[in-house]
Amino acid sequence: MSEKRRETSETDIYAKLAIEGSGKSEIDTGVGFLDHMLDSFTRHSLMDMTIKCKGDLHIDAHHTTEDIGIVLGSLLGESIYPLRGRERFGNAVAVMDETAISCDIDMSNRAYLHYDLPLEGKAGEFDLELIEEFFRAFVHNAPMTAHIHFIRGKNRHHIAEATFKAFALALRRALAPNSRTETPSTKGVL
Repeated sequence: MSEKRRETSETDIYAKLAIEGSGKSEIDTGVGFLDHMLDSFTRHSLMDMTIKCKGDLHIDAHHTTEDIGIVLGSLLGESIYPLRGRERFGNAVAVMDETAISCDIDMSNRAYLHYDLPLEGKAGEFDLELIEEFFRAFVHNAPMTAHIHFIRGKNRHHIAEATFKAFALALRRALAPNSRTETPSTKGVL
């Protein structure tokens, strides 16, 4: 279990992350929709996560969402690198009714995000464009490579939730133990 506290003039975040968990979460970001997405992430990644955040929500949820991505990505990177005895690559397609989202991950120790979701507007009070900010912060601070693709969908809530589920499933598969390889790289280190 790794833990971190990050305090700025915009947010105060305390987080714990156990990558070998069972999908339990204790999340309070002050943003209901974000709490729901992060709970979905923990359930499908089978990680255990605690997040307590006090952010400048009187402005909007941007700093809260981005900074949580920074903290969670950092915790993940600190927990897994140098990568040894794990699959490294993972992919998944998550479906929710009419929606299908794919995610491909490489635990490369190099940061890159491809994100092509048509998410605009709001889900409740949450600005859906912040989902890209969350994933950009997470991926760059892990660091890792992730390609998140929109396949189909209409309902914005379904698209957002399927995105977090696809990411969680692909990450779980990328981090799966593989005892047949020490370091899954031609470079010899990740």
